Amino acid sequence: MYLVILFRSLLFLAIQIVFTAVFAVAALPAMLLPPIPRYRFVGIWARTVMVLARVILGIRYRVVGSENLPATGPAIVMSKHQSAWETIAYQLIFPPLSFVLKKELLRLPFFGWGLAMISPIAIDREAGREALRDIEVQGADRMAKGFWVLIFPEGTRVGHGEKGKYNIGGAWLAAKSGVPVIPVAHNAGRLWPKNALLKRPGEITVAIGPAIETAGKKPGAINSEVEAWIEAEMHKL
Repeated sequence: MYLVILFRSLLFLAIQIVFTAVFAVAALPAMLLPPIPRYRFVGIWARTVMVLARVILGIRYRVVGSENLPATGPAIVMSKHQSAWETIAYQLIFPPLSFVLKKELLRLPFFGWGLAMISPIAIDREAGREALRDIEVQGADRMAKGFWVLIFPEGTRVGHGEKGKYNIGGAWLAAKSGVPVIPVAHNAGRLWPKNALLKRPGEITVAIGPAIETAGKKPGAINSEVEAWIEAEMHKL
């Protein structure tokens, strides 16, 4: 069984690398498109990778709580972060998302080009209050253009069953903008661990919580509410 999983993981990785490089170059003319159409075009990459994950790796997923997504207006998605899987799958699950990410990722060959094309909110995580200001300003700009905002409050990937410190950035943007927060939990790290070559077959569950209203609330209160829901849901997963 181990050899089968290893073979499938290596095959998936090889195809993903080649496809990413080819697609990144082929998609460069899409830079001329407006932000939302450009995002949807680049989404072809995410859809293809998810098909490869299902066919080669045997990784499927199901979504619980999709009825909690607001029908209109922008929202801020605050999610558990365990692997690269959710950064790909969320492009299919949610409306167009602007990812809050560290600036260094945009410098990566091919992959960074693709990230730059989906209108991310790129910040310097070491910049303190200046980073919060960037999230606030860029977040308002992206939401005005029709994007939702996605932020991983723990800041980095944590192992399945682990918990990191919930940073204030997403809650700060929510408090300043007054838009609802959508808390999300998942167990992708069980099959697709962080920094691991081996990816195991099975089903990933993504749980979407009820929208958290933020108008009139302080960032700390919003952050605590998000953390409480996500971590309670993680115990169920």
